[in-house]
Amino acid sequence: MMGNILLRLQEYLKRWIKPATSVLISALSDLTRSRTDLLIENALLRQQLIVLKRQIKRPQLRNPDRFRLVFLSHFTVFWKQALHIVQPDTLLRWHHELFRFHWRRKSQGKPKISPETIALIQKMANENLLWGAERIRGELLKLGIEVSKRSIQKYMPKDRKPYSSSQTWATFLKNQASHIWACDFAVVNDWLFRQWYIFVVMELKTRRIVHAGVTKFPTDEWTTQQLRETTPWGKGPKYLIRDRDNKYAKHFLAAAGSIKELKTPYRTPQANGVCERFMGSLRRECMDHILIHDDKHLRRVVTEYAAYFNQERPHQGIEQRIPDQYDQTRSKPTNGRITSKAILGGLHHSYSRIAPQN
Repeated sequence: MMGNILLRLQEYLKRWIKPATSVLISALSDLTRSRTDLLIENALLRQQLIVLKRQIKRPQLRNPDRFRLVFLSHFTVFWKQALHIVQPDTLLRWHHELFRFHWRRKSQGKPKISPETIALIQKMANENLLWGAERIRGELLKLGIEVSKRSIQKYMPKDRKPYSSSQTWATFLKNQASHIWACDFAVVNDWLFRQWYIFVVMELKTRRIVHAGVTKFPTDEWTTQQLRETTPWGKGPKYLIRDRDNKYAKHFLAAAGSIKELKTPYRTPQANGVCERFMGSLRRECMDHILIHDDKHLRRVVTEYAAYFNQERPHQGIEQRIPDQYDQTRSKPTNGRITSKAILGGLHHSYSRIAPQN
């Protein structure tokens, strides 16, 4: 009977009385509480006094202060009466925020990318300023390292200038690309501002550069000869996409033979989007960074870039595969030292693994 009366009195005092209201009533209230409860309340009050002594005007609580108040409030049922510089609702909000932060950190877990991979991503980004996250992802897949595009963007150097292209293009359906080639011309200027023409023939399915030629005078006869060199012994595609340039005249039509020409509409480069994309890559990744001297120099640069494009460079349009290895099973080597090979004087680099020697 006496115990029930004390419990009711304690609940009454808990709801209506704060320790600072009256010294006598507060002392009577403390007689009904345990020693541990009083120690926790003193710790709460002491923490608030520490905050008040730090400030001249309005007290500013730091994250450690918020954590201590939330932590101490879990050990006493009188935590609301012990709060003086913040409201109980504020303390509850801090607890909810701390709970969300805890589970967010717990759900993320440990990073799945090793420090070696992070260092390799940063090395690729620093050595190849023209590469973006997707391009680096393709190079990592060659080394057997699977990393998402977003993770690569997270670990790329922040002071690196972003590079983006606004060029758009249309791709042909996959079930038609195996029988289609495309050709196009690109114009470059040497150091004396002379114009040179680059003629390229590409296989759409594998994105492989079948042929590349350089000339100063792209006549009908010269273009026809390039087509003959591209399709010896009658070997060639079923369709050839080209624009309506007058460089493709009657001789070119005669040399095409059984190849059916698909002419793009006027002023629609997106109709030959795959080949146009290669010409853009050739310009952005190579020609814009090299000073051309003459036709021999230009031919050598185009040949080296075409070999790099076919044999080393993963292509986004074919799921980061390499054109010359399109039909091969993608290997994922995980052992061996990673080495890099400079392309075009260090403008690009190709990465591969060296098998460990027994």
